[in-house]
Amino acid sequence: MGNRGGRIHDPASYALLPSRRWASRRWICCVLEFRERHRTVMGPGYTELFFLDEVTALTAGHRPCFECRRADARTFADAWAVAFDLSEPPKADAMDAVLHSERTAPQNTLTAIDACPDGAMAQTGDGRMFAMRNGEALWWSPTGYGIGPRPQHARLLTPPAMLEVLSAGYRPAWHPSAEAGC
Repeated sequence: MGNRGGRIHDPASYALLPSRRWASRRWICCVLEFRERHRTVMGPGYTELFFLDEVTALTAGHRPCFECRRADARTFADAWAVAFDLSEPPKADAMDAVLHSERTAPQNTLTAIDACPDGAMAQTGDGRMFAMRNGEALWWSPTGYGIGPRPQHARLLTPPAMLEVLSAGYRPAWHPSAEAGC
């Protein structure tokens, strides 16, 4: 699960606020269980967003949380440093600034599928989405991945910085259905 930096819903009605897509630049991906904390979903705090897996969350522009996923967040920051040739891993604010600028910029990059790292997601002209894993295109749905024909070109959905981090060695968590296709 994740959030977009705070509350983007009306807790009285559970409705998302139509003009508000985020509360801050800090979009994170969290674990569902952490230190036996219990939350009221769509309550007074932040708006919970639920993803199929981390691959989906990264594609939406969410990075690992430094509180509940500290080891993953450090591994992500280390891969970011490698990807962008930094002398040390960046702080969350620096990564969030880059990711936010990419999330708000128009994305319409067509690419050859062979150039995509594991964990990259793309969309075909007919709107179907897939993720690359071990050189194979795994077709995405809200309930899992499936095997299908391998497209040659598609429109990238994963933000450019995330693609760089994946290329630098970050390995996101996949939904169990991805195992069947590889």
